Amino acid sequence: MPELPEVEVARLALEEHCLGKRIVKCSVNDDPKVIDGVSPSDLQCALVGKTILAALRKGKNLWLRLDSPPFPTFQFGMAGAIYIKGVETAKYKRSAVNTTDEEWPSKYSKVYAQLDDGLEVSFTDKRRFAKVRLVHDPEAMPPISELGPDALTEPMKVDEFANALRKKKAPIKALLLDQSFISGIGNWIADEVLYQARIHPMEKASDLSKENCQTLLKCIKEIIEKAIAVGADSSQYPDGWIVRYREQKPGRAFVEGRKIDFITAGGRTTAFVPELQKLSSSSKVAPSKSRKSKSDTDKEKESEDNSNSDKDNDSFRGAKKKPKKSKDDDTGKKKKAASKEPVTPTKKRARK
Repeated sequence: MPELPEVEVARLALEEHCLGKRIVKCSVNDDPKVIDGVSPSDLQCALVGKTILAALRKGKNLWLRLDSPPFPTFQFGMAGAIYIKGVETAKYKRSAVNTTDEEWPSKYSKVYAQLDDGLEVSFTDKRRFAKVRLVHDPEAMPPISELGPDALTEPMKVDEFANALRKKKAPIKALLLDQSFISGIGNWIADEVLYQARIHPMEKASDLSKENCQTLLKCIKEIIEKAIAVGADSSQYPDGWIVRYREQKPGRAFVEGRKIDFITAGGRTTAFVPELQKLSSSSKVAPSKSRKSKSDTDKEKESEDNSNSDKDNDSFRGAKKKPKKSKDDDTGKKKKAASKEPVTPTKKRARK
């Protein structure tokens, strides 16, 4: 799913090509799952005639500041993306849609706008997990108001970061995914920074040394900046990044000649290199099972089964099979049947 680099590249494209231009035409898809809390017609009316003054971002959320409120906000979800006709923008596997001249805007377009110089912009989402909202003060409203400091624009100081981690018993991977703690880091970035920092994803946050914290902050900054520099195009990431190989099958995934293992951490499939990312003894409480020994599908099924309600369990138990007859039952029945049969008296043998 799009993480901070993908959203930032989209923001930069809007900033470069759309600022100072007026929206002269707009169409909004009638999809209440994506167009959240506002009707398509109201969103269109709020955008047409407005001039775009700024494209802003916090974490994985983007919004446009117009010459007057309200302002549109875009939460990218799993596959949200910004396309500008004739302009190269960030591309990632789940967002890719057909944007040829024959199909523009894409059939997955949720918001389309034409600017006064003829430029055309489209926000697409083929998975329908994105959210487009219309608000007067985006930074004062959830989900943006609930976000922690932005991983790129609001980096924590080492002492601040170390003190915050010292209070957290959660695995460091889970904490990095917590958007209320630090915003913009998703699954692949978390795996990458932990690999580059040589920290095990299940290491307790409170067990990290100040040196670990310093290295981790440095890796977060470097990885996000490098990803943005190549337009968030994963095919352009360095060969030494674990993200280049995380799609490969367990047992066949290697980075720089070292085996990549897969576990579940923070509720997400997690790639790491056991040879380099060692788990300290104080964090070895409940190690996750390798994906090699149990597939993600099996884990999800197991989790789903374990979370069934009592009602479902009772219903399941109620559908019992007819019990098998035991040998003792059969013997008892035979004896009972035999006792009901008439007894034929036998003659005694005469004594000689």
